[in-house]
Amino acid sequence: MTTTEKRPLTRDQMAAVCAQHLGEGWNVNLGIGIPTLTSNFIREEMQITLSSENGVIGYGVLAGEGEEDTDVVNAGVQYVTLNPGAAIVHHADSFALIRSGKIDVSILGAYEVAIDGSFANWKTRNEPSNGLGGIGGAMDLAACAKQIYVAMQHTTRDGAPRLVTECSLPVTAPAGAVTLVVTDIAVVRVAGGEFTLEQVAPGYTEDDIRQVTEGKLSISPSLHEMSV
Repeated sequence: MTTTEKRPLTRDQMAAVCAQHLGEGWNVNLGIGIPTLTSNFIREEMQITLSSENGVIGYGVLAGEGEEDTDVVNAGVQYVTLNPGAAIVHHADSFALIRSGKIDVSILGAYEVAIDGSFANWKTRNEPSNGLGGIGGAMDLAACAKQIYVAMQHTTRDGAPRLVTECSLPVTAPAGAVTLVVTDIAVVRVAGGEFTLEQVAPGYTEDDIRQVTEGKLSISPSLHEMSV
């Protein structure tokens, strides 16, 4: 590790790290929050097609001031640009794309991710009458996308782990959904009933990550500091 000062990643930096883990030619869906920022960090030569549940297929970076088209937004209702060949389709057609299994990866936000790959991202409480939320398109994406990446803060505001042995909140998807988690301090692979630490934010050590991670945490032989 090359830095002693602890520097957790910003939301933009987390999105940039997510972009580094995308494959050439992939069809990618970006969820609300940090994931939507990923579009700003995808290199043109990767030929990635971004799709949004609201029916925008083939969009690009977030629109700058003066570039906004009020009819062209991503899942987070942020104005985006359109790449050559982009299409605006019916909401039903957008979900047909998702349900047909053609999405290589969906990047979503979450409240918790468990060691079995299940995750919770739609409800903040277990009580039936409190913390109500809408599961929305996350249910379809979790069931049909080939992979799920999660971008989230490593801990709650109170410092409790979000990477847990078992989700305490109602899950969006059962075991095996999440394959990769990008947080403000780590990149963690999820497989085989355990977390594997692959990257750390500048200044952080594997012991720092262990202290704020619940459940078994293995260390990748190629563990290295994030480059953003």
